[in-house]
Amino acid sequence: MTTWLSSLLALSGCCLILVAGIGLVRLPDLLCRCHAVAKALTLGTVLLLISAWLPLDGEDVGTEFFLAILFQLGTIPVAGHLVALVAYQKNIPLWKPPVLTNRETSGCREEHLINKDNHHRV
Repeated sequence: MTTWLSSLLALSGCCLILVAGIGLVRLPDLLCRCHAVAKALTLGTVLLLISAWLPLDGEDVGTEFFLAILFQLGTIPVAGHLVALVAYQKNIPLWKPPVLTNRETSGCREEHLINKDNHHRV
């Protein structure tokens, strides 16, 4: 039973670390990237440590794993916050979504309206 649970936790942790890597590459600006990496990497690393801890039934390494988990929970989010704080203080430009004008939004809507009676565009 612990083998299945350990495997499931390890797979979940690896998937979360993969999501953190994808977020690091795909997100538009530094603050979004820091947020994605801090959240997903922290949880993924904790899940991997727990999955390594479970098969060790009665051994005396529980304290070391517990301290490693606490260390990860304390350092990864703080490091992400500090990187974001320095980026904010240095006025690193943030991502701005593209702005659609009224012409672009109204023209798109009018082109796709079709009259059902004679199948002509309105």
